[in-house]
Amino acid sequence: MTYEEILAASRNELGPHCKGCPVCNGLACGNSMPGPGSKGPGNAAARNYSKWQEICVNMDTLCENRPVDISVELFGHRFSAPIFAAPLGAVNLHYGDKYDDLTYNDVLVPACADYGIAAFTGDGADPGVMRAAGEAISRCGGMGIPTVKPWNKEAIFEKLDYIKSKGGSFAVAMDVDAAGLPFLKALNPNAGSKSVSEMKEVIAYADAPFIIKGIMTPAGAEKAIQAGAAAIVVSNHGGRVQGGVPSTAEVLPGIARAVAGRIPILVDGGVRSGLDVFRALALGASAVLIGRPIVPFIYAAGREGVQVYLDRITDELRSTMTMCGTPALKDIGEDNIFRG
Repeated sequence: MTYEEILAASRNELGPHCKGCPVCNGLACGNSMPGPGSKGPGNAAARNYSKWQEICVNMDTLCENRPVDISVELFGHRFSAPIFAAPLGAVNLHYGDKYDDLTYNDVLVPACADYGIAAFTGDGADPGVMRAAGEAISRCGGMGIPTVKPWNKEAIFEKLDYIKSKGGSFAVAMDVDAAGLPFLKALNPNAGSKSVSEMKEVIAYADAPFIIKGIMTPAGAEKAIQAGAAAIVVSNHGGRVQGGVPSTAEVLPGIARAVAGRIPILVDGGVRSGLDVFRALALGASAVLIGRPIVPFIYAAGREGVQVYLDRITDELRSTMTMCGTPALKDIGEDNIFRG
């Protein structure tokens, strides 16, 4: 099936909330929840998307015509593209009951591993979500990134213990911005925001490269580095935890300047094309995460849908790199973009 055929077919497979839009730009969703929308006033997801579109790229074809290499190395592993699947949770609630978190990860994790990239997997109040994610990652030789919510220390350690018992993964993550999700806010004060000292303890216990997701300021990036993070993800949780926030494209350059190459920076939020991936790399990211747009492709075509989706994004990235005279990812920088 083609990209267009799968996307069209997905509209018969998704539940009532996700529309399977031709471009996942946050406009049709607004602040609808359940569904893939963002917290009121409901414009954060749309802002994430639109701010990437305001960045132009500088073409340069007066250069040596060399083969394009989009592979990237992270924590000693070589990946086929600077693109990772973002963690999603409660997919049956937000996207339809064809899948739940367990069966969704059973498709996503091996599909990404087969493509030569890795999936961040979600977490939930049901302990079975993390257990199933750990099993899926184990079957793929550890090529996945279990993403733990900021529970209390005992719950976090229990989940990390399970991941270790399954053979571990090449990295572990925590989406600290999930502290704003209702089911976490309802728990005792030990669950939610984490201090630098608390994160140091978690990272030491994880015994694996640890990625902190949900960084939106240079100060936050500095605190993540102090805590021992091996990488960060610039993310506002798709706008789902707080309204009135800037887009990730807007804050990425300042965070990149503050980090100054000390650790890799990943970014998510509104990345919808290979051109967007190029824009993110030019602003200082090492790689991107993409979440919502993959869902319709899994609902309609399973593992084939993931491959077709990634083929589209990676082809667009290669084409942009060719037209901008940047045959390797290391060649991409701020000189390759125009912001007016």
